[in-house]
Amino acid sequence: MPPGDIAIVFDCGATNVRVVALDINGEIIASASEQNGTSVDPFNPSYRIWDFYTIWKKLCVAANKVLIQIDKHRIAGVTVTTFGVDGTFFSGDGRMLYPVISWQCERTKPVMELIDRYIPAERLYSISGVLPFYFNTITRLIWFKENHPEIVDKARSFLFGPSIIGYFLTGEMVNDVTMAGTSMTTALSTRDYSEEIFKSIGIPVDVMGRTAEPGSVVGSISYGASAATGIPEGTPVVATGHDTQFALFGSGGAINTPVLSSGTWEILMVRSERHQCGREQMAGGITTELDARAGLFDIGNQWIASGALEWVRHTLFREAGDDVYEMMISGAELAAPGCNGLRVRPSFTETGGAEIKGLSLATTRDEIYRATLEALAERLAEGCRALETAGGFNTREIICVGGGSRNRLWNQLRANATGAVIRATDKSETTVLGASFFVQYAAGNASSPEEAASMTEYDFNDFYPHKK
Repeated sequence: MPPGDIAIVFDCGATNVRVVALDINGEIIASASEQNGTSVDPFNPSYRIWDFYTIWKKLCVAANKVLIQIDKHRIAGVTVTTFGVDGTFFSGDGRMLYPVISWQCERTKPVMELIDRYIPAERLYSISGVLPFYFNTITRLIWFKENHPEIVDKARSFLFGPSIIGYFLTGEMVNDVTMAGTSMTTALSTRDYSEEIFKSIGIPVDVMGRTAEPGSVVGSISYGASAATGIPEGTPVVATGHDTQFALFGSGGAINTPVLSSGTWEILMVRSERHQCGREQMAGGITTELDARAGLFDIGNQWIASGALEWVRHTLFREAGDDVYEMMISGAELAAPGCNGLRVRPSFTETGGAEIKGLSLATTRDEIYRATLEALAERLAEGCRALETAGGFNTREIICVGGGSRNRLWNQLRANATGAVIRATDKSETTVLGASFFVQYAAGNASSPEEAASMTEYDFNDFYPHKK
C-alpha cells in the first residue's frame, strides 16, 4: 500500500475509550481501549462529570499501544468522535473553566422543565429539531448562566467533547457541525447556531467559537501531543464529531435508506434531504440533527428493544446454557404467527408500561418470545412511518446493525411488518469506519467521503418480506 493510507480514530464512549487504526479499505488493523466512566463533580458530590484530563491520559495509553502495531509513516490523519451534547467552557489561555457535565447528571432537569421562561419548547424544537431532553447542551449553557455567570464572562469558547480532545492534540479550539447539531442551539435551516435561540437565553453566540465541517483539517499534532501519543508531529487532525452521525455514514446506507442500530435500545435513523419539525414529530419522539454532509438531515427515533427480550430470557429461559439464544429463536420459529392471539406490548420506555394479553393455560414461552419479537417488529414499522412523514420518502430497505441484526427470526418479522428488505450487515464498527472515510478524504486519498466509503466492501444478509 502507498504511504499515508491509515486513519487513526480516537473514539470516546461512555464505558470505553478507544484508539483505532483503519486502512484505506476500512479494515481495522490495530485497536486498543481503556475503561471509561463518570466521576463525581469536585464542586458538588451529587453531580456527575467527565474528567477529560483523565480521558486524555487513557487515550494516550491506547494510542501508544496502537502505534507500536502499525507503521506510523502510513498515517494519513487523525480524528475524534464522542457521544453528543457534552462540553464545557475554556478561557483564552486554554484553561478548562469547569469540568464537563455528563449527560448522566440530572442537575439540569429543572432547567428544561422551565425552558419556557426563555423560549417556548415547541418553538425551540421547530428551530433546532432536537427533542427537549434535560441533558441537551442548551440546558448546560443556561445552568452556567444561572449558577456561574462569571464562567460565561471569562469564556473564550465552549468546546464539545471531540473538540476538547482535538484541542489537546493540536492546541486549536474548533467545534464541528455534527456536535453543534446535537446541542439544541442550532438552526436546521442555516446549519449554524441560531441567533434567536442565543438571544432568548441571554448568552452571546460568539462564545460557541469557530465551527468546521466534517472532513476539514482543523490543525496538526503538536510536539507535546506527539510525545504523549506516539503520533508523528505535524500529522493532520480532521474534524468529525458526533458518533451517531458517523455510525450512520459508515453503515453503508444510501440517502433515504433507514439504518436500525439494534441493541438494548433500537435507534432508527435516516439521512434525508427533507425534514419536518412540527407538533406531530415532537409528539412522536422524532429528533432531527445535522448530517455529516451539508444539505442533509439525520432524522431518528428510538425505543427499548433487546432490553425487553432479555427480560423474556431471564424470566422464562433461566435453565438454558450457552446456546440459549439459538434455542429461543428455533422455538419461536415453530410457534404459529400471531401466537394464537397472544399480544405483547413491551415497555418502550424505561419507566414501564409493558403488557401481555391473551395468556392461557396453553401459552408457551416460545409464543411469548415470538409475540415480543412481533411487537418490536410492529414498533419498527411505526418508526419507519414516522421517519417517512418527516423526511418525505418511501422505505424500500433498512440496514440493520448491532447485536439484534444477528437474530434471523426477528429480521424476517421486521421485513414482514415494514414491507421493506432488511439488510443485516457484518459491519460492527460503523462509527470509527464512517469517521475514517472523512480522514481519507481530507488526506486526498479520495475525492469525497463517499468515494472513500466505496473502497470498503459490505456483506449483507438480506431478508425479504413475505407476501400476505
